[in-house]
Amino acid sequence: MKRLLAALRRGLDANLRFAIGAIMEFKLRSSLTILGIIVGVTTVMAMVAIVTGFNNNVIGNLQAFGANRIEIRKYDDRFGPGGPRGDEERRRRNLTVEDAQALRESLPEATVASLVAYPDGIVHVKNGSLEARNPYVLGADEFYPTGTSYNVARGRFFTPQEVAHSALVVVLGSDVREAIFPQEDPLGKDITVDGMRYRVVGVLEKKGSQFGYSPDNKVVLPYGTFDRQYGFRVRRDGVVLNVVPKRMQDLDSVIEKATAVLRVRRKVPFNKPDDFAIITPDQMISQFRAITGGVTGAMIFIALISLLIGGVGVMNIMLVSVTQRTREIGVRRAVGALKLDIIGQFLIEAMTLSSVGGALGVALGLLISAGVKATVPALPTAIPLWSPMVGLLVSVGVGVVFGSYPAIKASRLDPIDALRWE
Repeated sequence: MKRLLAALRRGLDANLRFAIGAIMEFKLRSSLTILGIIVGVTTVMAMVAIVTGFNNNVIGNLQAFGANRIEIRKYDDRFGPGGPRGDEERRRRNLTVEDAQALRESLPEATVASLVAYPDGIVHVKNGSLEARNPYVLGADEFYPTGTSYNVARGRFFTPQEVAHSALVVVLGSDVREAIFPQEDPLGKDITVDGMRYRVVGVLEKKGSQFGYSPDNKVVLPYGTFDRQYGFRVRRDGVVLNVVPKRMQDLDSVIEKATAVLRVRRKVPFNKPDDFAIITPDQMISQFRAITGGVTGAMIFIALISLLIGGVGVMNIMLVSVTQRTREIGVRRAVGALKLDIIGQFLIEAMTLSSVGGALGVALGLLISAGVKATVPALPTAIPLWSPMVGLLVSVGVGVVFGSYPAIKASRLDPIDALRWE
């Protein structure tokens, strides 16, 4: 290996100039040869940028709602389409506000919030002639800000008395506030939610949208008020419980205690699984990364096929080059060039060819990433510092691997036969 590296260093400048000259002389042939490498490296770069940006955005949004938040709901979350739920899931009973109260009594080391959403219907939220665009309605108790890490930016949240007495008050998400109160302070003003009049007491802080969905496009009602207006939703889905330990180190023990309390309340036999789902941000992040990891793996496999095709092209063109330059090889051997010098010459040419393809692939990948980021703000991209280096190293590796056979074949030519070559 040391001797080969020494041979590569000998005459490096001359070999590089010759390789670049050959590429410039045969532009079309060289372009077609490295096309597979360009496609492979571009695919890897673009996919890494899109998936990394996608992961960062989703994970950031999940953590923005509380890294230590424990969500207890009737069913497990599903990423992407899923089949019909089994009989056991369909028989599950709803979670209730009474479950939330039982958890509060058993878990003094945590805050427990209960909420129910109506996100899939047409809701009309109006201030005079101004109307919010496709908002959703949420029913919550007074623990909602702590239970969801969703602070109030202006005004206040509901008091326990307002929740208990189903007061006609409302807290607006920032998107709704911007839509129906673009030029005035909404606090103390009246709005209508599907025809019912409410007094605005607060505005939630802005979290930002992701992939076309905005958690800020909502109005929040006291739970009892929501139940009175949208009781069908409560009866169908029950409530979701958000449990937030006051100390991060209590997360596991709070999950264990909450599970025990709910299993007793719901009369789950000791030998049966939970009939409710406990979800943490870490679990959702792990599930999400598993899905995006599979997508990335599939795209990398496709990219490797492109690199393989590109490598075969490099090997073929180098074999043609060896045939065309047989006499040159004979002259070099006759004046004292070693076999390793010939190997070094053709390896450098193959590496130069593949490196040009890799550099073009990296540049195209960066352009695609920037283009996606500029044209699709909901799909941010991020280029890790290591990805361009990996793209270039992979392309150089393709040149080494697929250029080795032609280089070795060239070094084994008999000098006398090579000099006779016409």
